[in-house]
Amino acid sequence: MFNQFPYQTADPAYYGQLKEWAKENRKHPTDAEHVLWMELKGNKLGHKFLFQYIIGQYIVDFLCPDAMLVVEVDGGYHSEPRQMEDDEARTMWLSKMGYNVIRFTNEEVLQDIDAVIEGIYDQVSRVIIR
Repeated sequence: MFNQFPYQTADPAYYGQLKEWAKENRKHPTDAEHVLWMELKGNKLGHKFLFQYIIGQYIVDFLCPDAMLVVEVDGGYHSEPRQMEDDEARTMWLSKMGYNVIRFTNEEVLQDIDAVIEGIYDQVSRVIIR
């Protein structure tokens, strides 16, 4: 049978717990995640985006499956050394899986959403055009 969502790569060993966490994250987004989701949902950029989506052992903030693009919105704790290491390992794994990962800070999203949307659109357009 044809899998209509070939980008679904959730690790079955972790899926149950990750599904619950993703559901909670969708119910209680950060202010920046909420603002960005309002701009991305409903194919407003001409491409589908998913919010709090499970890939492997990770929950990504946003995924554009057409472009294999992951968009992360980072709060202040992402500047802590341990979190920076975790983020780097996560980005490397996602890259190995074929995803392009871009990151924005909460401040970038909240203070200049137009520039963030432009950056995302540029990334999606670059990949889709190829």
